[in-house]
Amino acid sequence: MAKFFTKEHEWVELAGGQATVGISEHAAHELGDITYVELPKIGRSVKQFDTLAGIESVKAASDIYAPISGKVVEVNQALDEAPELVNQGAEAQGWICKLEGVDEGELAALMDSATYSTYLKGL
Repeated sequence: MAKFFTKEHEWVELAGGQATVGISEHAAHELGDITYVELPKIGRSVKQFDTLAGIESVKAASDIYAPISGKVVEVNQALDEAPELVNQGAEAQGWICKLEGVDEGELAALMDSATYSTYLKGL
């Protein structure tokens, strides 16, 4: 399954009309030890690039932006007890939420993995 990335280091992966969203491994590494993840409310609708959630680390507090529009249908409750899951696997078990009702056409505004990798080298 292909992941798509934003310039703010969020990722999205589509499967069966549902989008899983999180922050990139690069973002987790830059933030350092994650201490808190403010999960979005289930049922909330977001537009592409709107603030979706928040994340705090020993270094900084940051907003997490929606890489794609949709409605929050599931959040990663495990992050309430173990926010360090984002550090351990930001693009796996450290996912933030799942969205439904997504517009796949919005993926055109995002980067694929290869483009994102090139983008990171330029930072």
